Amino acid sequence: AFGLALLLALSTVAAPASAQDAVQDPKQPSVDNPHMHIWGDSGLNNCWTHFDMNDSSGSASEGYGEETFGQGQQVEVDFSCSMQENLKQDLYLDANGTITFEFAVAIYSGDDCDDSSQECIPLTFTLMKGSTEISKQEFPSVNKNGDDELLQWNLNTNETMARWNKSIEEPEIHVQYSWPGHNGNWPGECILFDCTGEFRFYYSNNENNETVEVNFPVIN
Repeated sequence: AFGLALLLALSTVAAPASAQDAVQDPKQPSVDNPHMHIWGDSGLNNCWTHFDMNDSSGSASEGYGEETFGQGQQVEVDFSCSMQENLKQDLYLDANGTITFEFAVAIYSGDDCDDSSQECIPLTFTLMKGSTEISKQEFPSVNKNGDDELLQWNLNTNETMARWNKSIEEPEIHVQYSWPGHNGNWPGECILFDCTGEFRFYYSNNENNETVEVNFPVIN
């Protein structure tokens, strides 16, 4: 009788802890929470991701990060957006599914680039799995007139992307762009108009309510 009473007492103590462990962390991916959101500071010095759309703490209040460049200077950025916290459990994806990336940018630079004498890296997004490059997508025709542009990248998954080991294989997004700045198409243009180069990258809390996220085909 004493043993039974002890067993019941222990199970009662253990129940709350077990229930607590079962609560899904909103910053972590799950079947019901597959959208990774992107946040960062105003200067593109720090960019991070997690899966809680309601937690933008620390992210730029204006909803984007931006770098500016003097007239004619190379418009160049190279930064990564890493998970704010490590995966707490291995992440499993449908090997026959699709990862959908949705981004918003605004770029002001020159139009043309002579790759024989200038550095020419079109807007490029790279998906990393820890330290391993999984896939890369270039957007060579992105507009360079300073207007906002919405971009989508649909990446078909495969066996390589089926399992992401916690703590060492977190998804990371690498962003690159390098293009000559605008120097004016006619004499005096940059006196009348501002030719300052610009690269703006929108976050998930942008004021335009544009979708900025990565949707993973998460499975149990």
